[in-house]
Amino acid sequence: MSKEVAKKKIVVLGGGFAGLNFIKNIDHKLYDVTLVDKHNYHTFPPLFYQVASSGLDSTSISFPFRREFRKARARGTHLIMSQVTKVDHTKKEIITPWATIRYDILVISLGTTNNFFGQPDLIKSVYTLKSAAQAIRTRNDILDHLERAVATHDRELRRKLMSFVVIGGGPAGVEIAGALGEMKRYIIPREYPDLNPDDVNITLLEGTPRLLGTMSENASEKAYRYLNELLVNVRLGTLMKSYENDNITLSDGSSMEAGLVIWTAGVTGTPFPIITDNGSELSRTRGNRIAVDATHAVEGLDDVYAIGDIALMTADTTYPNGHPQLAQVAIQSAKNLASNLNRGASQPFAYYDKGTMATIGRNRAVVDLKHIKFDGFIAWLTWMFIHLITLLGMRNKVSVLINWLWAYFSYSTSLRLIMHPNKFPLRSRWGER
Repeated sequence: MSKEVAKKKIVVLGGGFAGLNFIKNIDHKLYDVTLVDKHNYHTFPPLFYQVASSGLDSTSISFPFRREFRKARARGTHLIMSQVTKVDHTKKEIITPWATIRYDILVISLGTTNNFFGQPDLIKSVYTLKSAAQAIRTRNDILDHLERAVATHDRELRRKLMSFVVIGGGPAGVEIAGALGEMKRYIIPREYPDLNPDDVNITLLEGTPRLLGTMSENASEKAYRYLNELLVNVRLGTLMKSYENDNITLSDGSSMEAGLVIWTAGVTGTPFPIITDNGSELSRTRGNRIAVDATHAVEGLDDVYAIGDIALMTADTTYPNGHPQLAQVAIQSAKNLASNLNRGASQPFAYYDKGTMATIGRNRAVVDLKHIKFDGFIAWLTWMFIHLITLLGMRNKVSVLINWLWAYFSYSTSLRLIMHPNKFPLRSRWGER
């Protein structure tokens, strides 16, 4: 009687677009697959700004890994919820605070985190949108600022509390700025009658000469116009040098008041050390990304691959400086790597650009496809449809659709609730001792 051949163990670090799509396309009859992620759920980052602006609940854009792993394409995948602290390739081990995990093949898809461009202390004072938890925190404090503005009789303090500044004019920055603009125009007059909407100041700072720098000129111009229609003050070619005591110093030497700053200006590869076979730490490329060849293999390491935003592939001649850090790149690279491992092949990766899009409030969006570019209401419907079908889980799709339809006709939502987590045994938010 022949013995069954032991399956090789693949460990996937990170369950974002790249990691999850790899798991759903790898042949589980050939490999034993384990996912390591600091969360027990997959989230949909393009809609973090809607959570931050009270448009959606975080559970509507999140889906439990374990439920996904019950489905046929991912059945049998093991989940270890933990933070990766180190990869030791000399021992083929992943070190986490809770466990040491061995692997035969390693797939790194940990994505990116916020890039503060040499100002690490900003993490203590600005709000970010790189996770569902960060989006919830941003939502809570936007609403908290409005409630505190209602309570104070100090006009200057009220104006400061309602001074919102968004740093970065990419899709995330444009979308959250547009959402804040809609709050100023439509929500505050109705739900905060004690506040003067003219006291609400929303500014978007972008260091380059135009918004949406990776999209077409038409998309940039339309986004600028739409933001102006929503009463957002857009300042191009302007960098933030520092932010202290609710005051921003700008690159031109001027300063401005900011009660709440939302940072969307850049990303960097998730940091964690990888120890190579000679005992040294693997060096990263620009943007703290990991250099890979045309088949996603990490240069200098056997049986280690990187896909998604954390990987930098320069072998694709169409993208000699690396692919854009977009969901479609992550999904397509994951499928290509899974196919190669399933077939024992080395098919080079070729990215097919399906287009990019951004929305700036209801009825306002821009879409760049390969052969056509359009904006306005049709672009907005296209943006909604693409995001809706990409969400995991029928319940999430229905929940998001209902929220969008209800908000479209009424601008009403039950999500403008402030729910700060309690700190026990000491609760200091309101001066309790």
